[in-house]
Amino acid sequence: MKSIDEQILRATKEIVVKFIEMGRLSPSNMHESFKDTYATINETVKKNVNKAAPSNEKQD
Repeated sequence: MKSIDEQILRATKEIVVKFIEMGRLSPSNMHESFKDTYATINETVKKNVNKAAPSNEKQD
């Protein structure tokens, strides 16, 4: 899981930096936006990782 968490953090950083570069986000309110962006990416990735994980249940 550590690798996934690192990738989520890296992706969040890249997105926030791009938003700042494009002028859609001000560095002064970056703290709040970073937390929101991180939470969204984290929720989306972990939900999809759980769906893709193989199940240990046997089918008859």
